[in-house]
Order: sequence, then C-alpha cells, then structure tokens
Amino acid sequence: MDLPIVVGVDGSEAGLRAADWAADEAALRGVPLRLVHASLWECYERAVFPAAPERLERILADVLVEAAAERARQRAPDMKTSTQVVAEGPVPALIHEAHDASALVLGARDRNGAAELLLGSVGLTVVGRADCPVVVVRGGNKDTAVARPHDRIVVGIGEWEASANAVRFALEEAERRGAVLEAVRVWRHPGHATTDHPLLIGEPAHVREQLAVQALETALSEASPGVRLRKRAMEGDARRVLLDASRDADLLVLGARRRPGHFGLHLGRVAHAALTRSACPVAVVPEQARHL
Repeated sequence: MDLPIVVGVDGSEAGLRAADWAADEAALRGVPLRLVHASLWECYERAVFPAAPERLERILADVLVEAAAERARQRAPDMKTSTQVVAEGPVPALIHEAHDASALVLGARDRNGAAELLLGSVGLTVVGRADCPVVVVRGGNKDTAVARPHDRIVVGIGEWEASANAVRFALEEAERRGAVLEAVRVWRHPGHATTDHPLLIGEPAHVREQLAVQALETALSEASPGVRLRKRAMEGDARRVLLDASRDADLLVLGARRRPGHFGLHLGRVAHAALTRSACPVAVVPEQARHL
C-alpha cells in the first residue's frame, strides 16, 4: 500500500502553501494526500477562530480543511484525497499521522520579522519526533508552492550514520523531478575549529578537504546513473554554507539522528538554522545512529 503524504492545515496562508506543496508532491509520487486539522490547534494561539464557540469552531474547522482539500484537487484532479479533523492538540495528532505517512508537510510563516515554524514550538517538536521525513515549506515567495522550479535539490552530507536516509530521500526526489542533486559536505580549516576526532587532530587543511571529498563519494556511491550529481566539499560554517546553498533551490534535505536511549530526534544547530532561515522548503529525514 502506498503511504500518503500528510499535511497539517490550520487555516493560515502558510498552511495553504504547505497544502499546495503536499498536493504537488503526492501527485509527483502517485500517492494519496491526507489533510489533517487538529481541532485543539487554535488553543495554542487562537490563531484561526479567536472567539468562536466550541460547536461553531468544529464546523469552521471542517470547512477550512475541506477548502484546503478542494484547493489540492484543483491542482491534481486525479489524486486521491482525504481529510480528518481530530479532537487533539497538533503535536500528538501529527506525530500519530506520521506513523503511516511517506512524508509529513508543515507550513512556515513570518512573525514580527522573524521566520518561524507553523505555530513555533509545535512545529519544531513535530519535526523532532516524527517517524517519517518532515518537510517544512518555507521561502520568501508568497506563492512558493507554484513558483518556477529551479530543478535543484540540495542535501547536506554529515557522518554516514547521520545522513544515509537523507541522501536516499534526496536522490529519490531528484530523480522524480529530473533535478540536479547538489550534495554538500562542509569541513573546517584547522584554524577555524576545534575537534576531538582522532583522524583530524593536528592534520593540515588539505587532509580535511580530502576526507570531505571521500565522504561525498561514499554517500553517493549508490546513486542511480540517471541522477545528475553536483558534489561540493566546502570549507566554512555548516549553517552558513547550507543556508547559502538553499538560495535558488527547490528543497534542502538534512538528516536528523535518532540517538539510542533518547526520546525523539536530535535536532542540532544546523537543522534548527535551516528550519528557521532557509530560503526554500526543508526536509528533515530521521536517521538511526550506530549503537556503540
């Protein structure tokens, strides 16, 4: 059975852009689209119906999720769609939906000049705990979902156990779209960073660069011949490099490590920066770390 693309909708413009992106992605994959609204979502910020009685609130919730579904059907008339309004908060509702989804899609919006995830900490929590890849649709264009594609996917390459699933996801996305996959491995000059890695202590810059190039080759060793690859070993700060790479990209893909003995995923500074400042949609893909 083909797992659906699930999108969380809350009635905001950011949520509608996420629904547009999710509809296009579901059509591209040939899978169903499921639109979910948590009826307690507005209790977190009262963003949609600030003064509606409970019964009217439920009616309006049904209307908004069906409106988003109709908008998706107009984009892809032959796509199977379903809707669900659940009497839960957004975090448990979306994490539950992620159990049986090929990807979960959320929107992002600007508040007071600072870009944040849809409902702020709710979005970050869902990204950190979902079992499936989570795509956060962001970007400055008000109509990001229908903007002219750049035919370029960017994936950040980390240690092998922290990027294998992300690389696989990015390769599949690039192949579906006929896009170039730009794989970026960031390394630091010895004078710009400290490290406890035994292979790097005291090593000159060219050794670190060679290791970065090798990491790229290893990560992409199973790429399909049909995918156009662009490999970049870049010196610098990973956050800055990847944020720069997100410009004129259709999607930025990052892995998030699931640490044994810890609850949820480990979202580090790079992922957090991408989720809040990327110029394009960001996909965070769960990874399973090695057991030591």
